[in-house]
Amino acid sequence: MTGPADNWLGAVYYGAGRGAERLSLRNNLLDAPRAKAEAINPALSTQAAVDWLEHNAPDAPAWYLNVASARMPATQAIWWQQDESNMRLLDARTGQPLARETMGGDFFYNLHFELMLPFPWGRLIAAIAAVALVLILLTGIVTHKRIFADFFTFRPGKGQRSWLDVHNLAGVAALPFHLMIALSGAVLLSTMLLPGSISAVYGAQAMDLGDDLTPAMSAPPPAGHKAALVPLTPMLEEALRRMQGDGIGQVYLYNPTDAASVVVVTGGNARRIGLDTHVLRFEGTTGRILADYYENRPVVVAFGVLYGLHDARFAPGVTRWFYFGSSVLLALVIASGLRMWVTRRLRQGGGAGVECVARLNVGMTYGVPVALAGFMLANRVLPVGMVGRAEAEQLVVLVVWLLLLGVALALPRIMAARLLLVCLLVAMLTLVGLSAPWRGGVAQGVALVCLAAAVACGLALWRGRSGQAEGARPSAARRLSASKGG
Repeated sequence: MTGPADNWLGAVYYGAGRGAERLSLRNNLLDAPRAKAEAINPALSTQAAVDWLEHNAPDAPAWYLNVASARMPATQAIWWQQDESNMRLLDARTGQPLARETMGGDFFYNLHFELMLPFPWGRLIAAIAAVALVLILLTGIVTHKRIFADFFTFRPGKGQRSWLDVHNLAGVAALPFHLMIALSGAVLLSTMLLPGSISAVYGAQAMDLGDDLTPAMSAPPPAGHKAALVPLTPMLEEALRRMQGDGIGQVYLYNPTDAASVVVVTGGNARRIGLDTHVLRFEGTTGRILADYYENRPVVVAFGVLYGLHDARFAPGVTRWFYFGSSVLLALVIASGLRMWVTRRLRQGGGAGVECVARLNVGMTYGVPVALAGFMLANRVLPVGMVGRAEAEQLVVLVVWLLLLGVALALPRIMAARLLLVCLLVAMLTLVGLSAPWRGGVAQGVALVCLAAAVACGLALWRGRSGQAEGARPSAARRLSASKGG
């Protein structure tokens, strides 16, 4: 999710679940990649979005805006009405909603810490998994005597030994990233694991934690009578001047049509890791500056750095690719570990339970990527004007994954793995074709990753066939032994 969950307060939302049901948005995020990346004026684009909200959400208690930028060439607006969440992507020039309904990248973002489960179960599972990963990494560092030697060790063509080398190499190569991403994730969701710490300090007023964590972003009570906002453009231009090159990240408007309206502007973090270290607070009816707040409390700054490292909004393109590659290595560590565990126990004569685990591993390792590719294919082929289009995209993921999991359980393990690899290969190549003509960094990046995945699937299928052919032919030693025995 984006918007209010992209700052300090977002971490409180993640952990304590403030407004948890409301933060499960109504799946009406529009298609950001199709917005044209033109020169963005953050002040004018935000004013255009506010003009639209004044006509379409005048009764909302607050408007949350992610300011348009070159990377996200549209203003993302979030608001609540009658306890229902709403989200729109608004054209940076006109302030009008873009036309395509989709969950977009928010699906993957929410999936990684909510697992498509209702609050609090998905987040709780993610929090426990993050702590478990931290413990696994730390104990592995202590017990792994050859940790540096294994970084330079790879022996291809040695069967299980080669898989062990891949497992060790992938684990050691990006170990600092793995430890950072697990530790920061555990910290962000720490209130899910230790809710008593908040209750002990705040009691029934647990939501006051957000105000203490981000005092400059607290929402004032409404005055109870209407008043008009003054134009935001002068406030935003003053904010840009004071941010000194950091730019603007978010704009929050509390009580936007009330006499007690307040405009909060957070600095962008293109040049720094920590989030929301600089916050400006304006009086909405006059444009007067109420506070120019710069966060310098050590614990809060450290928390913001961990949050920024996990979210990586500061990262340039090279760093983002490094994050992606390190994540792929972590997935490879898990997949190779599962394979070695199953293979060893099958060789030891594992029973039906081990065989069931082996087939489940196939359904997870190969089925999940195919299901996620199905989401992206649905995004491209479902009719643009389809009602409930965003929900349909998510339904495709569940249906495809459950179907492939059933295939993995029903068919012999090797046959199921090959079939699912073929499905993944076809899905990746189809995505490459549907992404044409590959204009813009997002489309090019998607096409490149899908093409690399297709090549990997092709190599796996080819090696599987060649390995089977070799296994089917008796070795020279066996042929000699057979001839002597005859």
